[in-house]
Amino acid sequence: MLRFVFWSLLFLNAALFVYAQGFLGSSKGSEEERARIKPQLEPARLTLLTSEQAEAAKAAPVASAVSEAEAGAPVPAAAAASEPAEPAPTAVPARPLACIDVGTFSAGESKRFESRLASLDLGERQSRQAVQAQDVTSYLVNIPPQPSKDAADRKAGELRELGVTNFFIMSGDSPMKWAISLGVFKTESGAQTLLAQLNKQGVHSARITPRGPSSTRYSYRFRDIEAAQRERIVSVADAVSSAEVKNCR
Repeated sequence: MLRFVFWSLLFLNAALFVYAQGFLGSSKGSEEERARIKPQLEPARLTLLTSEQAEAAKAAPVASAVSEAEAGAPVPAAAAASEPAEPAPTAVPARPLACIDVGTFSAGESKRFESRLASLDLGERQSRQAVQAQDVTSYLVNIPPQPSKDAADRKAGELRELGVTNFFIMSGDSPMKWAISLGVFKTESGAQTLLAQLNKQGVHSARITPRGPSSTRYSYRFRDIEAAQRERIVSVADAVSSAEVKNCR
């Protein structure tokens, strides 16, 4: 019996050895499996890693995945708000415009003034206004008109008491009726000298009144003009007459 078992085991081992060595042929599936596994087991291309290198190799795919996710993710609102905004373009300041009044001019001066400004073509920005004025030819030192002739006589008596004798009471149909004239001068400085002398004598109600015929003069207003236009207008006004230039109210 033992011999039978021994020879049976020996025969099975021999059969397994023959099968394993391929002496009995191999199936197509086995050949394909060996062809697939062979390039995966090339020992020349295998590299042994240390424990640190193995940990780094594990972490690399994770870090790469996080970077890709951050690159494609939208920027949070808080982060976007913290980013400095682009500065707004600086607006070019508008050139200041002016409004001026110029005058006054006589009729002849007005014509010359307008003709020299025609090239500016100001249109509705230029306007003219007629002004009633007085052409001063003399200066009257006087005591203002009194309510009546009796009041004027009483004021004349006060002047005599102060030692003033060179005067006369004005009459006739004029705004100066019942005024008391104390002197007439061609220049304002002469009138100022007499007024100072009267004040020293105690006459404090006297004043200086310019005299001369009334006339029509002209003043001009220029609106929304630029600096260069303003300079041109002032230059022409100085050349035509000593007209006053002031800003519009």
